[in-house]
Amino acid sequence: AVGSHDRRPGSINFDHFQILRAIGKGSFGKVCIVQKRDTEKMYAMKYMNKQQCIERDEVRNVFRELEILQEIEHVFLVNLWYSFQDEEDMFMVVDLLLGGDLRYHLQQNVQFTEDAIKLYLCEMTLALDYLQSQHIIHRDIKPDNILLDEQGHAHLTDFNIATIIKDGERATALAGTKPYMAPEIFHSFVSGGTGYAFEVDWWSLGVTVFEVLRGWRPYDIHASNSVESLIQLFSTVSVQYSSTWPKDLVSLLRKLLTVNPEHRFSSLAQMQTSPYLSDVNWDAVYEKKMEAGFVPNKGRLHCDPTFELEEMILESRPLHKKKKRLAKNRSRDNSKDSQSVSVRIYRHTHWWPSRQGNGPLTRRLPVQIPSRQGATEQNTVPTHSPGACHGRPLLTKSDG
Repeated sequence: AVGSHDRRPGSINFDHFQILRAIGKGSFGKVCIVQKRDTEKMYAMKYMNKQQCIERDEVRNVFRELEILQEIEHVFLVNLWYSFQDEEDMFMVVDLLLGGDLRYHLQQNVQFTEDAIKLYLCEMTLALDYLQSQHIIHRDIKPDNILLDEQGHAHLTDFNIATIIKDGERATALAGTKPYMAPEIFHSFVSGGTGYAFEVDWWSLGVTVFEVLRGWRPYDIHASNSVESLIQLFSTVSVQYSSTWPKDLVSLLRKLLTVNPEHRFSSLAQMQTSPYLSDVNWDAVYEKKMEAGFVPNKGRLHCDPTFELEEMILESRPLHKKKKRLAKNRSRDNSKDSQSVSVRIYRHTHWWPSRQGNGPLTRRLPVQIPSRQGATEQNTVPTHSPGACHGRPLLTKSDG
């Protein structure tokens, strides 16, 4: 339930957290591990430089993500706890998941068992079912955005290109990561048509499960592929399933990777009809009572160690020196140039709402939140996974 966490009231700011180490970065944002000083609870903190957000026209995406995260909470999502800002940055404090993301583990050549992947499939099914009930299309389901907790359970993150559709509306923007994007997204971009809806996330889930099982994706798609060539590919190329996979598993994957969204599995109820999942106790899955088939090693941090080195050595404005830097800047604030920059950034981000929990967003935002109509959505992409140890941003995202 939204707002179920025990949170102390009061104004939250940067000083309430101790910075421990950097664990990830994206095009205009970074992620670090923090500890809240009063409770000693650990979180992941995503922070985004205001000036860079403005220069790269990413303000709309940041506020869309915040708007969505303010209103949702689920056991298999990376949930928002606090949001705040200072002169330089905007911050989102979210659940800390130390098990790494599935992309990281694939790159470490982890051989996931079928049982482990079956549990991921069930947990993501519940996450998508919940998002659908909240009228949210995630639009970027992929191994990079599925994080594991220390017990090995899966959590979905990164709502930077998510959108909300209600009352039969359809999305039309070309948004996502190319190898994981459903065929109807490309069709909609080329021919207009009726757009797309929640079914696109279930296609992406099918691609993700296939990849984690086999080590490569069902279709050979890259950033360089044109939209027109992808439309042709989906109509001519058949997915090759492993002969060693159980028939019921292959049958379920076929239902998820059905090109026609009208015939694709795209709900919890449909997934529950699959013989492959007939033995699943869904209540036990939701309560995390199912033992994970893969438990990350607790003795190590599951991310690229160079993130911390870059923050300490290469970063011109490291987070751990922020307090001194801001104090110094404030003492020089009477200079004309300093005031000019301050005012410009302030005007763009003055209404960044302070977050004291998962309650509703009530303050007016500085930019117009994208229309629910897909035709007015911005064709932009996420920065990186909050709390994740891996993520790479690309325009109309690709696999890199």
